[in-house]
Amino acid sequence: MTYCLAIKVEEGLLLLADGRITSGNQVTNASKVSLHGPTQNTAQNVAATTAGSALPGKQAFSVMTSGLRSLRDKTLSYLDRDLKSPDAPKLRTMLDAVAIYSKCLRQVAEEDRGAISESELSFNLHAIVAGQLSDDATPTAYLVYPEGNWIEIGRRTPYLSIGSTAYGKPILDRGLTYDTPMLTALKLAYLSFDSTRLSAADVGFPIDVLTLSSEDSGWRQAHYDYDDLRDQRVWWNEHLKQLANEMPDGPWAERLVPGHDPKRLKLVSDD
Repeated sequence: MTYCLAIKVEEGLLLLADGRITSGNQVTNASKVSLHGPTQNTAQNVAATTAGSALPGKQAFSVMTSGLRSLRDKTLSYLDRDLKSPDAPKLRTMLDAVAIYSKCLRQVAEEDRGAISESELSFNLHAIVAGQLSDDATPTAYLVYPEGNWIEIGRRTPYLSIGSTAYGKPILDRGLTYDTPMLTALKLAYLSFDSTRLSAADVGFPIDVLTLSSEDSGWRQAHYDYDDLRDQRVWWNEHLKQLANEMPDGPWAERLVPGHDPKRLKLVSDD
């Protein structure tokens, strides 16, 4: 499994992808996000670049994937081949990028779906294709299903996720809106990953994080391992415990806790 997340806020686009790959009882690490486009090195492993640096090639778009690694690699190889072809279509919008990615995905499905099914596996490659090309007004992201159809991120649904999505979803649903500042969105993205990491054995460090600013349309990236985010992890754990202790006693306290002294409570908000 995996955990990949795209968030769109007013200040731009944020991507996070975990780097854990499991196969049977083996655990390995590999990047699950890559950059593609006419001005970008094909299938660039963003983890190999300098942490926190700006990436070249503003016309590049990103692809994050969840599913069989072999299907991912073949689809992205076809994508890079088609982008370098002399008769490659001009990519002016992210819709154009999604169209060419979906074309490559359907070609791989046509070639490999039968063999995959015979091996009692499913053709399960999901992808998030994200970026901002020359005719796009703002950065955007698309979730592409294994069949090649897609949905787009939006103001009312400002995030898309693939892989092991259930554990990190409550934090995003409670805390994230389109108006959320980018810095806060980065914190929420990390917390959603951290919740997933704790509950899903096949999701884990390292993580790749990318941002695409609405201000300058430039990609920036960073790569973090377990020890890099120790302060944030410890702070969150301690404050979760503290908040649980400070939370107003519920109606269960008097009935279920021996010797409890009931208190008059004031309802602060109705969630």
